Amino acid sequence: MVQHLLGRKGAPTIARIPPEVLEALNDGLIPTANLNEFLALDLPRFARTVAGHIGVDAQHERLADTLAMLEAFPKVKRHEHVARAFFDIVEPLAGRDRIAHALATHPSDIARSWAAQWVMFARMPLAQKLRSVRRFAADPHFGVREIAWMAVRDEVAGGVDTAVPLLRPWVADADANIRRFASELTRPRGVWCAQIESLKREPWRAIELLEPLKADASLYVRNSVANWLNDASKTQPEWVEQVCARWERESRTPETAYIVRRARRSMK
Repeated sequence: MVQHLLGRKGAPTIARIPPEVLEALNDGLIPTANLNEFLALDLPRFARTVAGHIGVDAQHERLADTLAMLEAFPKVKRHEHVARAFFDIVEPLAGRDRIAHALATHPSDIARSWAAQWVMFARMPLAQKLRSVRRFAADPHFGVREIAWMAVRDEVAGGVDTAVPLLRPWVADADANIRRFASELTRPRGVWCAQIESLKREPWRAIELLEPLKADASLYVRNSVANWLNDASKTQPEWVEQVCARWERESRTPETAYIVRRARRSMK
């Protein structure tokens, strides 16, 4: 039983992760609590364990080849390669929907993140990708939610005018995680991801996604909106200042004041 390990505070260093926690992580029984646990994972062992959980041959040549070359890649990038190996193995199988569901509902956040990355590899239009990634955008684990928006970032970067209308309902959703997804996905610069050059030049093309969030009740959302505007201020400071000044006039709330203050933090 691992119930007593859920809700724990993550260890401050990899060396201080309790052996019991590390075993449960490698066995795919519990989600990670912080970055240290993510980095401490024995990825080859974990991948083979997850393969067994979802009904994939743990000794499959495609997976074995990927695991053998992991050391050549940065630690975070290794997970994308593992996710791709699983995708390539499962895609031609008759039972692929069952396997995909097993991965998407796995107890480990890392396994669910791999399922989210399958959206990246699938050949389908952006509207369909957004429908597929939604469950991961609403995932209870922060790591899965980050992978969710990264999985469709390239399509959005290459088609802003297609993406913005598709995301309008997301910013009106009752779930703060869904609202935040739309904001974080379209940030002009973002973190650890491709920049959206069109929104760096013309951030106003996505303003309709930000307007409904200018006084959002969720700090998680407000931070994303503020970071979005701060990104835009690096290339279009005058426009960002105009937006901030207008929001201050239109929405005299502590929530808006917080967003505006953080949005201006890089502006002189």
